[in-house]
Amino acid sequence: MATDSLTPKQQAIWALERKPPRPNSKVPTFELEFQLTQELLGKEYHHWHEFQNATAVERDRMLRENAELYIEVAERLDYSIIMIVHAPDDDGLGQTIRHIRDIVGDKYLLIAHGDATFAIPSGSDMVEVATAFFERPDEMHEIAKRNVQWALQRGKRLREEYGIDGFALCADYAFNDGPFLSPRMFRQFVTPYLKELVAGYRAMDLYVIKHTDGNIMPILDQIVEAEPHGLHSIDSQARDMDIARIKALAGDKLCLLGGVQCSLLQTGTEEQIIENCKYVLRHGMPGGGYVYATTNVAFKGLPLERYLLMLEMRKRYGWYDEHGNPCPELYRDQDITGVDNGAERAK
Repeated sequence: MATDSLTPKQQAIWALERKPPRPNSKVPTFELEFQLTQELLGKEYHHWHEFQNATAVERDRMLRENAELYIEVAERLDYSIIMIVHAPDDDGLGQTIRHIRDIVGDKYLLIAHGDATFAIPSGSDMVEVATAFFERPDEMHEIAKRNVQWALQRGKRLREEYGIDGFALCADYAFNDGPFLSPRMFRQFVTPYLKELVAGYRAMDLYVIKHTDGNIMPILDQIVEAEPHGLHSIDSQARDMDIARIKALAGDKLCLLGGVQCSLLQTGTEEQIIENCKYVLRHGMPGGGYVYATTNVAFKGLPLERYLLMLEMRKRYGWYDEHGNPCPELYRDQDITGVDNGAERAK
């Protein structure tokens, strides 16, 4: 059985820094958000509305209970990274970090939302925003600059006062068919500010995971150019988003996180889920620089048993042998030509 002397946080950092796989280790795992706590543990996080009008004592109790639940989930599911999303404000986020560290020390890599770049607009203002890029470009650049400056000031405070370890940049750039902005416009309105944001966080010794759904292939080179430590979530439901191709194109430049298709976990057959998990592990694990996860989050309504099946596939196949190679069982259903038949069945 795979064993690893590193802490979960050290395992995450090992992957994010794309170090060679450790012999007899297991590929790390996490989720941007695990929403099935009631189904798994019989309890829920305290949400922002519960903090409204709460006394200081009540607020601290709820923050501590959230911290305890984050730890319980991480320990139960063997996560290496804890993404803190249930906090009423930045001070609440900081207090949650402190509570986690008070309980388990520096065991987990603690991250939170930290993007400042333009994302796909909401349906209510999509036309207005799209028009502004053409009619008021100077104004849009000013907004982008201010957003990055604000985010870096916030990051500095969360780092210095609370010791946060990093940020997930959760601006979605693409639909299933392709990016909202053309590659040319993306280079104009997003790439310079994404670079500045990532460089600023890196200068604070923070880890940066860029998340976006959709088909990002037309802008993948620009995302890589910004030099985040990792790219999440390798959205296989979108056109052209094959983890094998992305690993070949960018796996030597950043860590890949994700790839297990949420739609299959929701409605696919057990066989399809198993084959998809094995395909993702097959192509994500070689050479290291991979963290096992879904293509979005473990969302409310997802059957818990399907998510646990995904984790069972990690337990069974997601380990490196004594030479640092993915376990040989992963490759036993490939034909003699090397074609991965399981990938076709999972589509």
